[in-house]
Amino acid sequence: MANRFFAESPIAGDQAELSGSEAHHAIHVMRLGIGDSITLFDGTGMEYHARIEHADRRRLGLSILDCRLVDRELPFTLSLAVALPKGDRQRWLIEKATELGVTRLIPLVTARGVAQPSTSSLKRLRRTVVEASKQCGRNVLMRIEESLTWTACVSSLTKEENRWVAHPSSEGLSLAAARRSRAATQSLVVAIGPEGGFTPAEIREASAAGWKIVSLGPRLLRIETAAIAIASAVVS
Repeated sequence: MANRFFAESPIAGDQAELSGSEAHHAIHVMRLGIGDSITLFDGTGMEYHARIEHADRRRLGLSILDCRLVDRELPFTLSLAVALPKGDRQRWLIEKATELGVTRLIPLVTARGVAQPSTSSLKRLRRTVVEASKQCGRNVLMRIEESLTWTACVSSLTKEENRWVAHPSSEGLSLAAARRSRAATQSLVVAIGPEGGFTPAEIREASAAGWKIVSLGPRLLRIETAAIAIASAVVS
């Protein structure tokens, strides 16, 4: 969607402002100027039609012409709790999860995990959410939570309606069977382990807390493949 920009502060009234990277992109990349129209969103679900009234090298002053609530969200809450992969694979996972409508992503700290999320890496990933939302038309940002240990994740999400652990096990439910067991509007949390998988102790801990073990088939999938495969299956 062309000329969509994210306003970091909630928009109120008939005036708004863009600064920082968003203003730089509009002015120096898109070559927009006074009189041009753009679309704004501020993460609240509202979409704004605006006109550029003032522009300098670092800031755009805007008049809000109209606004409307545009809901492109899923009819249920979908959370991914993921032991993040390394490097650029993190960005790809966040981008695709945003496009698919995932509500929130929880970085996991697990026994076999290799990428421990830092404050700076979480900041970069949240920026990726903004960029992906601009592209796909979402007006509510996917939340990236602070990281949780596996034990904290298992114990803190006990009130969720459906909790699945993706795990290559012959004893687990198939993804098709898991989908059939869940009502279409029920919230869902899916946990995706690291490259080496969850440990037997971690699986026992989840099972004891009521999480369902779900198998994605006989092949071992990479973290981001498993996360996007299961998200795609439940939103379709």
